[in-house]
Amino acid sequence: MDLHHLRLLRELGDRGSVAAVAEALHITPSAVSQQLKVLQRSARVPLTERQGRRLVLTGAGRALAEAAAEIWTAMDRADRVVDAYLEDPAAPVTVAAFHSAALAYFPALISAGSPVVRCSDRDVAHADFPALVADYDLVVAHRLAHNPPWPVDRVTVVPLVYEPLYVAMPADHRLAGRAELTAADVSTEQWISVHDGFPLQGVLTAIAATAGRPLDVVHRINEFTVAAAVVAAGGGLALLPGFTSVADPRLVLRPLADLPAGRHIDVLTRPETLHRAAARTVLNALREIASTSGVELS
Repeated sequence: MDLHHLRLLRELGDRGSVAAVAEALHITPSAVSQQLKVLQRSARVPLTERQGRRLVLTGAGRALAEAAAEIWTAMDRADRVVDAYLEDPAAPVTVAAFHSAALAYFPALISAGSPVVRCSDRDVAHADFPALVADYDLVVAHRLAHNPPWPVDRVTVVPLVYEPLYVAMPADHRLAGRAELTAADVSTEQWISVHDGFPLQGVLTAIAATAGRPLDVVHRINEFTVAAAVVAAGGGLALLPGFTSVADPRLVLRPLADLPAGRHIDVLTRPETLHRAAARTVLNALREIASTSGVELS
């Protein structure tokens, strides 16, 4: 049974005539009659009957009208519950982020205290970030400039920051004294790479292509703090982000002069998530954190 048809039945019981229902709902009397006939076809017993020139409810019609009133009351209560949930500024918000973004953003979000955030680190391949919006309210994701764009038909994308990527090396490395490097400078070194399919791998591929020789990848480590420790121990060079890395006095970070290297950090979410006041508050907090932490590391 259609809710609109049930409403017409209830209105007929309360107002006493088709004409009164039509006037109250700003439709024609014939439209009221037609829709009541549609409702009647779904019922096993008559819902209305003629008393003189007036159409009135039968006993079954009055019972259904009373049930309709209960349904509308429940619907109104459901609408109020949803509205309260959407507008609750303190409702918990789930946030997922790749490791370095989690390290940079999660402590500040948690320290804010409200809204409550439920944080998860999710280090996934570039193509797998959009699917995470099914499990988390906000997903902090990253991609290189040449990666395919996020599927905007499935997710809402909010850019946070463009973060440069630098070559990390021990402070006493032979190249540490240079202000910037070229692909040829670093192509003969041993390297620490991320695993296959993860965003930064594309920059190493570009370095190799620009230098005209394959890189000697000796370690594959996704977590930047681990990679930094391996670099400091002399295990090879690595790419580290300029904003979300943890400063380490044992290392120096140098840009590549002949190869732009950087990544876009974005928030992915389902469109309906941003109807929630708490989710919007956390998103604004992420944007503020990103804007104030966008300072290059020395």
